[in-house]
Order: sequence, then C-alpha cells, then structure tokens
Amino acid sequence: MKNIRNFCIIAHIDHGKSTLADRLLEKTNTLNQREMQSQVLDDMDLEREKGITIKSHAIQMEYTARDGQRYTLNLIDTPGHVDFSYEVSRAIASCEGALLVVDATQGIQAQTISNLYLAVGHDLEIIPVLNKIDMDSAMIDEVKDQVIDLIGCREEDILLASGKTGLGVEEVLEAIVNRIPAPTGDESAPLQALIFDSVFNPFRGIIAYFRVFNGTLRKGDHVKFFNTGSEYDADEIGVLKLKMQPRQEIRAGDVGYICSGIKTSSDVKVGDTITSVTNPAKEAIAGFEDVKPMVFAGVYPVEADQYEDLRASLEKLQLNDASLTFEPESSLALGFGFRCGFLGLLHMEIIQERLYREFDMDVITTVPNVSYRITTTQGDVVEVHNPSGLPEVTKIDKIEEPYILAQIITKSEFLGNVIKLCIDKRGVMKNQTFITQDRVEVNFDMPLSEIVFDFYDKLKSISKGYASFDYHRTGFQPSKLVKLDILLNGEPVDALSSLTYTDHAYDFGRKMCEKLKELIPRQQFDIAIQAAVGAKIIARETVKAVRKDVTAKCYGGDISRKRKLLEKQKKGKKRMRQIGNVEVPQSAFLAVLKMD
Repeated sequence: MKNIRNFCIIAHIDHGKSTLADRLLEKTNTLNQREMQSQVLDDMDLEREKGITIKSHAIQMEYTARDGQRYTLNLIDTPGHVDFSYEVSRAIASCEGALLVVDATQGIQAQTISNLYLAVGHDLEIIPVLNKIDMDSAMIDEVKDQVIDLIGCREEDILLASGKTGLGVEEVLEAIVNRIPAPTGDESAPLQALIFDSVFNPFRGIIAYFRVFNGTLRKGDHVKFFNTGSEYDADEIGVLKLKMQPRQEIRAGDVGYICSGIKTSSDVKVGDTITSVTNPAKEAIAGFEDVKPMVFAGVYPVEADQYEDLRASLEKLQLNDASLTFEPESSLALGFGFRCGFLGLLHMEIIQERLYREFDMDVITTVPNVSYRITTTQGDVVEVHNPSGLPEVTKIDKIEEPYILAQIITKSEFLGNVIKLCIDKRGVMKNQTFITQDRVEVNFDMPLSEIVFDFYDKLKSISKGYASFDYHRTGFQPSKLVKLDILLNGEPVDALSSLTYTDHAYDFGRKMCEKLKELIPRQQFDIAIQAAVGAKIIARETVKAVRKDVTAKCYGGDISRKRKLLEKQKKGKKRMRQIGNVEVPQSAFLAVLKMD
C-alpha cells in the first residue's frame, strides 16, 4: 500500500488539466502511441466539441520513480466549470492529494479558489503547478506570488510545467510520489469501499467505480450496498486503465470497478459504501452530501407515448451524472413529463444534448426557473418549483427567493462594467479586494434567478473573457415577485409562464410577446399573443392570418357580391378559431432563454 498514490487535478475551466493529464499518461507509458490522442480522458464527443470536461474520469498509471521503486498512481480527472462542482467534490473525497493547476497566462480565477477550498476541507495535500509556461504571455513571477498568497506555500514548492510541450512533467510525477501521502487503511479490516461514479453498460448492466478505504475485495465475494441494502456477487472486479482490466482482488487504498449484473439503477447510489455480507463494516464512509439542484426545468417527450422511454433514459443518465434529479409532473400544454433539477444552465444544456445523442430522445424543455419558498396566510410554508404550482394571490403572505454569494475575479479595468451588471441584476455589493495591482475580487449578494439566464455570457463579454465567476447558496430572502402568464388566443400556456421581479415584469412580458410573434407560424386565423399579470394584460402582439384572396374570381359587378364572399370567409375563420389550436414550436421555448 505504501506505493499507491491517489490524486486528482483541480483547476479553473480551460487552464489545461486534460492536456496535463495526457502528458502524465505519456510519461508513465500507460498508453502506446497508437492509443494516444489529445484530451484522451475526455471520451465523450460532446466534451471534445466544447473543449470542456463534463465527467470525472479515473485511470491508473504505473511509474518507476528516481529512487527505483515502482508506484501505482490513480488519477481522477475533474471538470472545471462551476456547474459540475459536484463531480469535483466526489473526486476529492476519493483522494489524498491534488494538483492545483493554474494557467500562467491568466492567473488565479474564481473556480480555482472554490475547488481549492473543497480540497483543503478534505485535508488533501496540495501541489501547486503553473501550466502553460511556454507561452509568450506567461506571467510566471506574478502568478507565483498569487499562489503563495492563496495557499501560503514556499516559492520552491511551486512546479513549472507545460502540458503542451511536456516540460516539467517529470518533476510533477516526482512531486506526486514524494509529497502526497500513501493511503491509510487496514487490508484485514471489514471491507469499506466508496462508490464515486457509475456507468450503464447495455450488455453488462451497471458498473460502479469505487475506492477501497479498508479491507480487500476479491472476485466472487458476496457484497452489499450500505444505503440501499441490496446484495450482489462481485462477478468481475478490476482496475481502470484506458480499458478495464480484470484482477482477482483489490486491496485497501486502490481504485477499481465492479460488475455484478445490476439491472435496477436505484440500487447504485453514488457516495454509497460497498461492504461484504459475511463480515460487514459497522458504518458507511462519511463525508458525502446530497446534491442541491439550483435550476429547475420541465423535460417533456415530443411524442406522448415516449414517456416511459424518457424515464428509463433519465435513470440511466442519472447513474453517470449523480447531480441530476427528476420527478414526474404534467402540463396542460405538453402532457406528461419530468421536473428535472440541474446545477446550472450549462448542465441543463449538456443533459438535453446527452439525452439526444446517447438515448435518441427528442425532448422539449420548458423555461428554467429556481425554487421559491411561499408562506401562505395560514402560516404554511411551501416550496414551489413551478409557476403553475403557485397558490392564489389572495392566499400568499410572502414570497422568498433563493440568494447566492457571487464571487467575481476580474481585471481592474473592467471593474465598473462588472459592478454595473451585478447591480442591474439586483445585486448588493458586499466587498472588494485587490488581489494584485490589476486584479480585483468582488463579492455580491444576488438573487439566484437573475444569474440563471444569461449572466455568465454577459459577464464574459463585458470583461473580454477575463472575468471568472463562482457562487454558492446563502439561503432565502423575501422578494416582490409576480407571476407572468403568456396567453395565446386567451388560453394560458403554462410552459411559458414565469415568476419575475415586479419592476421587470412589463419589459419581460413585452419582449416575450415580440419574440413569440416572430416564432409562431402564421395560421388561417389571427393569433393574439398576450402577457398578463393576474387579470391585467400588460403587452400584446398579433400574428396576422394567412389570407386567401376570395374576391379574385369576382371581377366587376356589384359591391354586395364581394361583401357576400368576404362575410362567408369571415364566418369560416371564426369557426376555425374556435376549433383550431396553435402549435408552439420548440424554438419558442428555447428563445425565452436567449432573450436579451
């Protein structure tokens, strides 16, 4: 066990962790030249297209150190985007050390700091690495000072490396071996293994990835999952190289996978503990919290009869992405579907895309919103995830919405724009500190609903891509909110209704009507699009009917003949309006997200 090292890589998005991981795999000869490709651990097409890590990946490397000993290194790669911080927390719980990668051209950013706090909270050994030092714009000395300020290390502790050229990777491997402590655990104690990820394989059922803390797991053992209580046989166990490699046993301190023909997804919970049936552990491994979704949206199948398929797809996806939560719901406009909880808008977009690519499910997603806490006049407190679940106005005593503490790090030249953006989004400034002469950190108290839509995009564009952003929940605060309904020909479309701040309702309603007018195709009759708060209409647009010239055949003659034809058409249109229903295209639901 003294020759095992478990570590993860934490960094802000796009600071080069996946590239550095590639170099580590090359240096340890884990892959041959034929298997090597860039970002080898990002095996999803979606990750390669967007250039981000979505899933944390585990891989085992063998390394012969300068002292001649062979070491087993288990790397768990982590995502960098704020929407996937749950993945990072699981990876950190399975490790003893972390490489803190900082881009030498950009310096420390918000996500670096929040991931670092997670790691320090778990008592991990931190190895700071400056990446991209081969770039012309690298500010090595300045960024070194920032790192020393942040974690209080000595200057000689900071490693310099370049993921692109492979410079300094040898030193990183030596530091992992020398600085990160070996895992502690007892091989003869009762088995305790922590599940940190799982995937669904159509041929073999559910495969769980775990890290053994105590005891030894052997092939053929009868094991049980602590929280769910289900029991299985370990048909195959092994370690994770680029492909899975079977082994006869996996001991304390190591990382591996288990196949036991599990078919029901509810039996495997990420964060659960595996223990043996014959000699069970007394308690589960602590330190795992349930995920708290930030953004809620309805996901509905395009065809009503695909409801069960959608449920099965979501369950399989939930195995691989434990931060997704869902429950059934129904809507007047869209039929039966699911209310899903996501960690942010990027997370929502990724889930929608993965449903389409991996399970061939076409879905309609409603306007995302956050959950509100409502106190009724009777004194009851209810949580509302959906505007249609709002009690009547007369029964509401107060509405509270979730607030966050936003931490933004930017160059000082963009500070004015950033503060203006936050104040426009109803933010209240808490403090600002200058990290260096031209980098400043500002903290704002803001409503979560204001950052859900387009805050991140706007922040990036006003700061020319330099500002970085991180947030955490701080609780609920009372707010003045109204329910904004969208009516088509007098019928409310519940999938488009939303809760908005009172002062923003008029603007938002007007923009929504204008947007829908562009997107709803013209019918044989006029369509009235209205935005309403309660019984009061605050905005209206009309989609004009497609007209057929019925008077074309009537040339010359008396005007009453023309009028007769027009009256006949008018009656037909009236009847059509009574029975005709308006199709709202999927693009209309999505357009609301992109309104500016």
